[in-house]
Amino acid sequence: MNYLTKPNSSSNHNARKLTSKLMSKSSLSLSLMGLIVLAISGCATTQSLTPQQCQSSNWQEVGHADGSIGRSGAYFGHYANSCASIGGATPNRIQWEQGRQLGLKNYCTELNAYKIGREGYEWQPVCPLEGIERLEEAYSQGRYYYIRQRDLDYLRSPYPFGYGHLGLGYRPYRYGW
Repeated sequence: MNYLTKPNSSSNHNARKLTSKLMSKSSLSLSLMGLIVLAISGCATTQSLTPQQCQSSNWQEVGHADGSIGRSGAYFGHYANSCASIGGATPNRIQWEQGRQLGLKNYCTELNAYKIGREGYEWQPVCPLEGIERLEEAYSQGRYYYIRQRDLDYLRSPYPFGYGHLGLGYRPYRYGW
């Protein structure tokens, strides 16, 4: 039984391989997290419009797209500020608002409210007050499904309570030897 108590060169080699594997996984995950943070911060900033976009945009189409995703009327200020810095071009508020109102007809449906809740997104309070109870109920049902599914997925994970980071520690369905 000498082989159990005396480390040999192959066990040292295996230990080094495991250590390097763990280190490469952690460095990979750190770099991946860094990329995600950069991507999210890029999404959080608003993009400036080009002079061509300020001068030749179909503001009704832009408003329709904004209304379809639930943007409020205050979002128009983003376009006004971007185009003011360019100079000479001003977005058409009337056309944008007409398009946004058409887009809100797509956003303010029970099916869309349910879908937004089910996907885990926040409901934007931009819909008319008539029929709002039905929209809020649809959103609540979708949100309930989302939370329930998220919790089930969490509990089904192999280490739901934080055990087993980096493959070490508690192993509920495997023997530790």
